[in-house]
Amino acid sequence: MIGSSLSGVTFISIPGTVNLQAFSYMQLVLGYFLGYLVIIKVLLPLYYRLNLTSIYAYLNSRFGVYSHKTGASFFLLSRSIGSSFRLYLVAMVLDSFVLGAMGIPFWATVVATIVLIWLYTFRSGIKTIIWTDTLQTAFMLLAVILSIGTILSALNSDWASLADLLSESPYSQVFFWEPNDPKNFFKMFLSGAFITIVMTGLDQDMMQKNLSCRSLADAQKNMFWFSLVLVGVNALFLSLGALMYIYTDAHGIVLPSKADELFPMLALNHFGTLAGIAFVIGLIAAAYSSADSALTALTTSFCVDFLGFNNEKGSVKTRMWVHIGMSVFIGLQILLFKSLHNDSLITQLFTVAGYTYGPLLGLFAFGLFTSWKVHDKWVPIPAIIAPILSYILSQNAENWLNGYKFGFELLIVNGLLTFAGLWLIRSKGSINETT
Repeated sequence: MIGSSLSGVTFISIPGTVNLQAFSYMQLVLGYFLGYLVIIKVLLPLYYRLNLTSIYAYLNSRFGVYSHKTGASFFLLSRSIGSSFRLYLVAMVLDSFVLGAMGIPFWATVVATIVLIWLYTFRSGIKTIIWTDTLQTAFMLLAVILSIGTILSALNSDWASLADLLSESPYSQVFFWEPNDPKNFFKMFLSGAFITIVMTGLDQDMMQKNLSCRSLADAQKNMFWFSLVLVGVNALFLSLGALMYIYTDAHGIVLPSKADELFPMLALNHFGTLAGIAFVIGLIAAAYSSADSALTALTTSFCVDFLGFNNEKGSVKTRMWVHIGMSVFIGLQILLFKSLHNDSLITQLFTVAGYTYGPLLGLFAFGLFTSWKVHDKWVPIPAIIAPILSYILSQNAENWLNGYKFGFELLIVNGLLTFAGLWLIRSKGSINETT
């Protein structure tokens, strides 16, 4: 589960994008607890009570078929983009540091990566994926620990002095209070809560693993312990990021043009053979721990939400073609990202999530916290307009809002705009009047 939450993007991008506000990401982590509380107390009981295979079927029972397909469509878009980000990292590193030097084109690396995942996920079920996720995550964390140990040794330090080394660096500040700073505590805290709700609680990939638990109590217990472990894991990643910049400063190493290339550059060219091997294994494990289950979730969602398969039962041949189609779709997105990659992928991932998960947030919030019905056929309209308005607002916020800069909290704005749009298309009566 840990590897699936951010996986390959976390493995490279959080370490690679550390700057003088490195540990500000811990403000997001503090918000995770609030998000997981909502998932444990509100969403998981709902999903178990309705015995859902696809969580977006809730929107069908609450609003209607158009709402159901709108929610599922935004999941397919959001998850495919997230998986493509992760796999792009694998392909980018292998192309830049290994296969590219051998004359193998980038597109071939992408195809090989997708084919391997396709073969595995089509032959394996969700329970097998859960077990392999655990193994892959263990490899990812081992790679991070070995990398930290290597850097500490190169700096003539050890684990006992890690805290002092970090606290004495300019990268250790956690809290930021300037109102217009995108990393302001309140912005980051609330963003962390809502990012957790949408990228875990409203994500078919993450929820199908919890719904495979024997009971609601087991699923809630699993989610609770996961939220605690996540704090330590994120602290580990951020520590690695700060240490890399301390290392490059101490050795006068020129930073790469793309921040995401810093970790692979150091691991493969400066930390020795053992660290290089650990990095490659950790990278592949991190990406696969997310991509394998994501591809299965995308196939399940499309078959259940759009093709009407009942509890995943349906034509095996049809599922195979859907699986192939999703694989091709992800592959094409990876090739597109290569031409667009100009920023930290962890930042880009959360930014994109703000636009694609916002309508899901608004739909579920409206369904859970109001009793209004809506004109179901009109639901796609506010769901599409809200992200567009959010983008316009983010691009003009500094001029319109006296210098205010939107960060990850744009997700909340997007959800509110969707909620407002649903309120405008509400119909007469309420669910209380029809039960």
